[in-house]
Amino acid sequence: MKRVRMAAMIVLGMAVSGCTAVDTVSRSTPFQGPTAAATAPAMQVDAFQVRVPRSLKASEANLFYPPGDIVWRGEPLGDRHAQVQKIFEQSLEMGTQGAKGAVPVMLDIEVNRFHALSEKTRYTVGGRHEIRFVVNFLDPETKEPVAKPREIDATFKGYGGTRAVEAERNGMTQKVRITNHLAGVFQKELGVKGDLQEDPAENRSAGVSHDAASPLQTGARTNSLF
Repeated sequence: MKRVRMAAMIVLGMAVSGCTAVDTVSRSTPFQGPTAAATAPAMQVDAFQVRVPRSLKASEANLFYPPGDIVWRGEPLGDRHAQVQKIFEQSLEMGTQGAKGAVPVMLDIEVNRFHALSEKTRYTVGGRHEIRFVVNFLDPETKEPVAKPREIDATFKGYGGTRAVEAERNGMTQKVRITNHLAGVFQKELGVKGDLQEDPAENRSAGVSHDAASPLQTGARTNSLF
């Protein structure tokens, strides 16, 4: 019960923040309690799991904007769902290091969209890596929610044309960029200090976070988290 009350305080602090700046979406405020220091994460990440539902459609069409929920060409042809899951797991492993706050949690991630660039787009005009997912905050022991689920939009700019080719030559592949970007998102929003950084603001869309009444249900827009 003590853990749930502490989580409730965190949610209350988020709600107060949302009421004071309803129209402003911020990615600079860590997920923390109302009295926590700016550099001290409120949550201790004890574990995480990533789910990429098989209901998400993967497309291999080489179009400028292929239809489908998963478009991923940064690895050899294979199980795209499993590849996306591995990318999230690697980013979480990197981004949650040092998250040692007061409330132990298990992060349960469900991917809703992972639409990177097709070959045709990457080597011509470029585009955006559209990445959306839901974060559920669970008690590591009981697996019961300790905070409301959050829907995250981590979309950012993908390189195109000559810039994409040069990035590949320097080892900055789509997989490396996306993994580092997601790791930076998790690290920043958990209030963890480190060297990982998101891409510059001009290279990503504004991050959007939504309250959710229950897992996988989207609620009102807020400025409290991502």
